[in-house]
Amino acid sequence: MDAATTHISPAPEAAAPVIHAAPPVPSYIPPFGLRTVIGCLGVLMAVHIVGFNEHVTQIGLADIRGAMHIGHDEGTWFITIYEAFNIASMAFTPWFYATFSIYRFAIFMTAIAALLGIPAPFMPDVTSLCVLRAFQGLASGCLPPILMTVMLKYLPPQIRVFGIGGYAMSATFGPNLGLPLEAFWFEHVGWHWLYWEVIPMSAVAVAMMAYGLPRDPVHLERFEKFNWLGVLTGLPSICALVTVLYQGDRLDWFRSPLIINLTFWGMAAFIVFVINEAYHPSPFFKVQYWKSRNIQSALLSLIGILAICSLLSEIPATYLEEIRGYRPIQTAPISLVVALPQLIMLPLIAAICNSRKVDCRYILAGGMLCLAAASWLGTWLTPDWVRDNFYIIQILQVFGQPMTVIATLMLAALTLGPADGPYISGMVNMLKGLANAVAFAIFSVMTRRREQYHSAMLLDHHGNNGLALQGMGNPIGQQLSNTSPDAGHVTHNTLEVFHTFIHEQALVLGLADIYYVLIWVCLFFAALNLILPRRIYPPSAPAATAPAH
Repeated sequence: MDAATTHISPAPEAAAPVIHAAPPVPSYIPPFGLRTVIGCLGVLMAVHIVGFNEHVTQIGLADIRGAMHIGHDEGTWFITIYEAFNIASMAFTPWFYATFSIYRFAIFMTAIAALLGIPAPFMPDVTSLCVLRAFQGLASGCLPPILMTVMLKYLPPQIRVFGIGGYAMSATFGPNLGLPLEAFWFEHVGWHWLYWEVIPMSAVAVAMMAYGLPRDPVHLERFEKFNWLGVLTGLPSICALVTVLYQGDRLDWFRSPLIINLTFWGMAAFIVFVINEAYHPSPFFKVQYWKSRNIQSALLSLIGILAICSLLSEIPATYLEEIRGYRPIQTAPISLVVALPQLIMLPLIAAICNSRKVDCRYILAGGMLCLAAASWLGTWLTPDWVRDNFYIIQILQVFGQPMTVIATLMLAALTLGPADGPYISGMVNMLKGLANAVAFAIFSVMTRRREQYHSAMLLDHHGNNGLALQGMGNPIGQQLSNTSPDAGHVTHNTLEVFHTFIHEQALVLGLADIYYVLIWVCLFFAALNLILPRRIYPPSAPAATAPAH
């Protein structure tokens, strides 16, 4: 059966999805060389730029709210709307860049994402700012799927794993560099540059893409079979579900009519979207890929691993901010400890995985054990910790993050043939973005619930044992007794200090509980990826026609 026949045939009953043979190399793709490398690096830079814009504005939200006079609740929508459109656009991007060409679509979306940052500091109200951020998120979300496709399409098979390593930088290097960048721009340049930082770097990225990317043709005839139902059900349903994850804890989940309606109608629309994708002749991604054991384990692991990495980055930042009162510039070193070594570790892990003697499943399991060890060390968290106490935990992540992410992407991307790249890239990137929303929801829920639990237990123990300790005096009151001649004022301040201690201890215990849960989650994914997926080999021939077994 030839490639064309395979492409239109229905999915077989076997567990593995249809694998398309490699099509002939189009005439518009030049031989691989320095020019192609520059174009691919331009796409990589563009993805990092929009990633920096996402993480810098999230981390610097408190500073942005203060400068633009935005309330706390309005500020949460500032993040939610951007993330909702950012994640939703990833699912539909492959169809559009295949229609308008990678070259034109990548340059256009990079330019739009950068230009929308110019008026952002001058928006007159929160509504207009959120609308602008929605369009910026829509443009930014189009770039990661393009990067995955470019790395798999334009790089020779012998170095394709290094392209996967470059894509993995957007999940390991970029997020950890967001905190230091926010600290630099706000403390040394000005808060406006939290929005404007994307502009000069985007100009360089556009120039590199314009010079290096192949001029693939436009296929506007694809609009004759455009999947309108997929867009009309998929885009709002994904936005609704992401909004539920970001706003659910703040609105007390299903006690809020908004969350109830978004969940019900979002899930209903998403079910229609998935059914439509399974039978439409021109789908945005193919549901049939979930029949493959490698795809199942890779996509499930991708959500879990990226959520784990996000939580392991969020816990130290939250502790140092809430307990120690650190500013981002003081917290930046613990992020740099993870971010900067990735420039060495990612190519190194890619080189190891590029050997046919190495089973990437064991690399993935080893990385999960590193993250489990980091989580175990985090369970020793106390209110006496300072920034230096987190360095060992961060160093373990230096090894764990690239080992897990690169191996997972290999299981997802190299299982299929070259013609399947656009379908899997949209699915992978949508789930990659969804992992951050899942991590945010988990962190919000566990922090609040565990802090409330430990606070109630500590106050209960104090109430039960307060009389037994009464003879030992009141050390807080004794220290504050000389601060004011008014006994009532001293008593009030004593209670304030006491409740501050309770809050700090409860938060620390809650964060330690999250570390404890992460140990078992890491071990679960380590075992899952040793059992479920089949072994995958790095590509070594000019054109792979079948998956590795």
